[in-house]
Amino acid sequence: MLEAFDLMVFYENMIALNNVSLTCKEGSIVGIFGSNSAGKSTLMYTLSGIILDIKKKEEMKGGERITVFGRINFDGKDVTHLKPHERAKIGIVLCPERRRIFPESSVMENLKIGSYLTSGHETKKNLEYVLDLFPRLKDHLHRQGGFLSGGEQQMLAIGRALMANPKILLLDEPLLGLSPAYQEIVIRGTEEIRRSKGISIIITEQYARPVIPIIDFGYILENGSSVLSGTREELMDNPDVKSAYFGV
Repeated sequence: MLEAFDLMVFYENMIALNNVSLTCKEGSIVGIFGSNSAGKSTLMYTLSGIILDIKKKEEMKGGERITVFGRINFDGKDVTHLKPHERAKIGIVLCPERRRIFPESSVMENLKIGSYLTSGHETKKNLEYVLDLFPRLKDHLHRQGGFLSGGEQQMLAIGRALMANPKILLLDEPLLGLSPAYQEIVIRGTEEIRRSKGISIIITEQYARPVIPIIDFGYILENGSSVLSGTREELMDNPDVKSAYFGV
């Protein structure tokens, strides 16, 4: 189980996260919904530890001052100060917004990059799983990632994250820019990951309609703050959520 308590992130004097707390129970899917600049990616960077790398790089070049407060527990242990690779090693793995694959590397090379923390046996087993989950990738194993379609790149990005043996998978806007057909593939794949692997998943999206049917619990972010939370049914029955995130 992952728990975050009172997370606050400042970029200089601008607040990006304001006292955000959340819980993702083992084997559950949690949705984080909000408009652009609501704080979704900052939240994912904070949970994965990448915000600490960004903070350090900004300090080294004398750039934007980033301040982080709050606490994150994973499986009952405080991981707040663990670096990103240390969090990945214990099972907190991020699939970032806009895919961030290596465009000049092949599909196979991208997948193997994701397995740098796993053994050879685990790598083989995970590769078989990814290719069964997204069989379209089988036809492009030796093709450069940059020549894939947006939907195929998203499958590759999720597959690369799965190669790291996550216990909790952080999917940051995986449907961004995808056609409805590819959105459906990604949503079905997300459900299958939870069903077959028991992996906990936190997924962020601007538009709730495709995602909310598969979540167990959800949070609404506005201007860096969590303004509403509830089960799938509670959010779907809320008229404000329907108006803002379903367009009805």
